[in-house]
Amino acid sequence: MLENEVRERISRLIHREVVPAIGCTEPAAVSLCVAKATEMLGAIPEHISLSLSGNIIKNAMGVGIPGTGMIGLPIAVALGALVGKSEYELEVLKDVTPEAVEAGKRYISEGRIRVEHYIDAPSNLHIDVTVEGNGGNARAVISRSHTNFILLEKNGEIIMKEEASGNEANASNKEEEDIQLTLKMVWDYALSSPLEELSYILQARDLNKAAAQHALNGNFGHSLGSTIRDCGVRFFGDTPVEHMISYTSAACDARMGGAPIAVMSNSGSGNQGITATMPVVSFAEDIHATEEQLIRALTLSHLTSIYIKQSLGRLSALCGCVVASTGACNALVYLMGGTYNEGCSAVKNMVANLTGMICDGAKPSCSLKVSSGVSTAMMSAMLAMNGKCVTSSEGIVAEDVDETVRNLTSIGRDAMKETDLHVLKIMTCK
Repeated sequence: MLENEVRERISRLIHREVVPAIGCTEPAAVSLCVAKATEMLGAIPEHISLSLSGNIIKNAMGVGIPGTGMIGLPIAVALGALVGKSEYELEVLKDVTPEAVEAGKRYISEGRIRVEHYIDAPSNLHIDVTVEGNGGNARAVISRSHTNFILLEKNGEIIMKEEASGNEANASNKEEEDIQLTLKMVWDYALSSPLEELSYILQARDLNKAAAQHALNGNFGHSLGSTIRDCGVRFFGDTPVEHMISYTSAACDARMGGAPIAVMSNSGSGNQGITATMPVVSFAEDIHATEEQLIRALTLSHLTSIYIKQSLGRLSALCGCVVASTGACNALVYLMGGTYNEGCSAVKNMVANLTGMICDGAKPSCSLKVSSGVSTAMMSAMLAMNGKCVTSSEGIVAEDVDETVRNLTSIGRDAMKETDLHVLKIMTCK
């Protein structure tokens, strides 16, 4: 049983990392930074200059911007200046209207926006915005996490400043260092905390299920979710696995396709929030789990994802579905009647399978990767419940589950840095 002080710190951590977001979080963070700088300027900017880390560019190039029917950074920047409100944080563009989109298109056509790659940025997640107009200028900088402002400046006068370097996982908490989790702590918190402290996680079910249903009733991205739901029964059967894949990929279709709806994110990623949520919700419905079981399973899934991201960092060359589907796998084990020991086996099985899946930016085809993660989660959970676990003599899996996770994250964080640069080079030179 966790001590009260430890449980309270974990509670603050998960509440901060599991939050609503509209659209892809990287262009949303850019819009947020532009909106903040514009508010300080006090007028619509005549010119906007942006210096962005590679991972921000990579994740904003090909993704739909909610309510616009457009993709990419320019419209996200323009709307951040025209209608963005920084108080909304990652829902910064929720006031977008058709009239605002038309104004944004005109703003872009006038050549007011300049974007450059900040090659030596102090963080993989770094956004530096300068706006000019009304006889003055203002600058805002976000670094290390999507809403973490480290510099606010107007007409050369510094309003707020903090160091740009530091631990990305701790960036959004300035008052205390985040508690460093282990998988055992994750399980203990999810299974032993009072239910009333965890019930807020049902918001993840409500938001992400609504996103999935929105996509199933429409046409977003590559429509993978509706394709599987409408045509896949012939090949997958009307099974829990088909339901999990179709629901999860549908919510991703909606988000990557620019649907103007909020999803519950995890560790700054909407797709991670969807992947940590929808397989769990779908499976729980199919097996008629109780509401308490669903609450604890969702908590287990989301907190496992947060735990892995603590050592991986916000953005990396490793696809976020690897992280979130591992969280979902843990929850599936719990819903199947498993314990921490089976959970350890399931995590090792996941690491043995999905390690090395690259992130090549946020885009409609992310639904394909999410679906791969979901199906792997089910296979890994089934193996674990059948007493099967990848051994420490195989690949990067270690005897200790936490060491296994660190092996995974060290590859994504450190060993794949050159991969990350090469992926960005390919994307920007096409």
